[in-house]
Amino acid sequence: MKKAIIITLLMATGAFVKLPAQPSMDASAAYKAADEILDKMTVEEKALLVRGKDKFFIHGFEDLGIRPVYMSDASMGVNLRNNHPSPEIIDQLDSSTAFPATILLASTFSPGLAYEYAKAIGEECRAGGIDILLGPGLNIYRQSQCTRNFEYFGEDPFLISSMVANYVRGLQSTGTAACLKHFYGNNTEFYRKRSNSLIGERAMNEIYFPGFKAGIDAGAMSVMTSYNLIDGEWAGQSSHVIKDLLRKHLGFEWLVMTDWNSVWDLEKTIKSGQNLEMPGSYDFGTSVMELYASGKITEKDLDDMARPILATSIAMGFWSREKQDKSLLSKYPEHAAVAEKVAEEGIVLLKNRDNILPLDPARNRKILLTGKFVDNIACGYGAAEVSGYGNITLREALENEFGKTIYYIEKPTVADLQDADVVILSAGTEDRESVERSFYLPKEETSFLNYVTGHNSNTVVIVNSGSAIDMSGWNDKAAAIIYGWYGGQAGYKAMADIITGKTNPSGKLPVTLEKSFKDSPAYGYLPKGAQFYKELRNEQLINVYDVNYNEGVLVGYRWYDTKKIEPQYPFGFGLSYTDFSISKPSISSDKLKDGKPVKIKVNVKNTGKMKGAEVVQLYVRENSPSVLRPEKELKGFRKVYLEPGESVDVEFEIDSTDLAFWDDKEHGWKTNPGDYTIMIGNSSRNISFSIPFKKL
Repeated sequence: MKKAIIITLLMATGAFVKLPAQPSMDASAAYKAADEILDKMTVEEKALLVRGKDKFFIHGFEDLGIRPVYMSDASMGVNLRNNHPSPEIIDQLDSSTAFPATILLASTFSPGLAYEYAKAIGEECRAGGIDILLGPGLNIYRQSQCTRNFEYFGEDPFLISSMVANYVRGLQSTGTAACLKHFYGNNTEFYRKRSNSLIGERAMNEIYFPGFKAGIDAGAMSVMTSYNLIDGEWAGQSSHVIKDLLRKHLGFEWLVMTDWNSVWDLEKTIKSGQNLEMPGSYDFGTSVMELYASGKITEKDLDDMARPILATSIAMGFWSREKQDKSLLSKYPEHAAVAEKVAEEGIVLLKNRDNILPLDPARNRKILLTGKFVDNIACGYGAAEVSGYGNITLREALENEFGKTIYYIEKPTVADLQDADVVILSAGTEDRESVERSFYLPKEETSFLNYVTGHNSNTVVIVNSGSAIDMSGWNDKAAAIIYGWYGGQAGYKAMADIITGKTNPSGKLPVTLEKSFKDSPAYGYLPKGAQFYKELRNEQLINVYDVNYNEGVLVGYRWYDTKKIEPQYPFGFGLSYTDFSISKPSISSDKLKDGKPVKIKVNVKNTGKMKGAEVVQLYVRENSPSVLRPEKELKGFRKVYLEPGESVDVEFEIDSTDLAFWDDKEHGWKTNPGDYTIMIGNSSRNISFSIPFKKL
């Protein structure tokens, strides 16, 4: 059966859900209203406004009709802290939904789900009186040892842009402002306040800016600067970063804030184009009013700093609405369902030897459960941590499906392992911000993985982590491998449903899983003597160190494919319990002219016996580039859901902008005429068809 529809994916923007524009007031009107308020404010009030209050608030001024603005972490739900509440917030939230990590959200390859996910989070923010969510985080996954990778959307700027734009629109449809973070170059957590990111102009524009640009174009109302230095200056106090790059180059016109305790010079910060220094309690050795009294800053400097705070608050209606919409508390069951749906669609099946999965609960088999995260929920820690409610552990989820046929042994003997028909082994990492972790698991855990997989050939390994880990020693021995990331409060229920076949896995890797960290384009980025897992709060005690982005635009699969390095598992990869076929593509023209897109159409069919979803991916390559270009670049994707025997036509469009690269000599985008290749497949390493065409 063939669906009588055509699915179009706009290449430049991704698949966006159309919504009424947010905010409700345009920038011109909001800034005019902001100036009227500024005229009524004293210098002392302005000095208070530009620095945070009580860790997560912007100051309010009752006589001016300005009430405090409440901000809260993070990208994957509301991090409940014991914050000092604003007077208008009578009841703080006592629970919030723990959604899957955003890297798992990216694994769904579903921009529509990104919208629903963020909308649900936004509704919980509104129920709790939270005006600004300090997310989404969208720094590029440059290297697997960065412990905040779980907060981000992977390695590919096109995928990130599509997901982030929908996230922003979904969140802000509720009246909650998004905060894009961390701008920019925050790709390591090793002494992040002392790392100096040295990124070339081309890589900056092709790799590290597109996600921010997509979020800005989708209407994001705030941006947070990063902890690290950029070209020798801390991002949060750099006028080049804020005025030249963020505002002028990317066109952002609303609120810019620092990350917490991320700037070192208050005078520089005030003059940099920064609007809000958070949390406002850091000791600079001077105060705003002392700088003003000494003539080092002017009232105009404070006006310029404060104006976007006021304009953003006015445009979003922070002061003109009920602080809390408690009616949204009734939507928590819907939010829990969204969280579970995302987990179902983002968990990635990497290996399934001899179709050992799914496991039929009706069969009387001995299933031994062992490893980590059996009775606790694997998650990432720090600003992004969300406790959730009604959490389901892995043991509970599997016992609900398998009953007494599944049993747990913490340290199984060889006899225990050999007696089991199937072993389910849970492994992984506990990632958290402000430290860096090794790609390689601790020796005792690696030994345990080798031990279990070596003594039972029917071992199913579940990986709980925010990024890649070393699997080289046990990958070939495991019967099945499932990348569960951090699944949130219902992640293990979704995992159990995948193991039993109630849910057909459809997640795809938004990153490349390398065999060895030595294969990584970032290998060698840490300074000599660096230690993993070591956190030093007083980061002034070590010298600033440079992080050279020598790989340029060759990040992720762009590196591995161009350098012919075999990964453990490639970007875009993920297995299903059913089979799909992709037809030979048709192309509207083999010659691309400016202003006239080329259309590519394929038919996707479920040729197996189980309903499922496939992600069709389109990559483009310039055959004879004038500069070094990647072997291929993702320029389109579409997730389709099909019953057995069902098929659907999927149509893509590409135009000249999809072929462009950043010319760092001319400082702009450039598209060369000549020969190109379009590639269609279901991962970066599994290309079904290649189509030549020419750019005139």
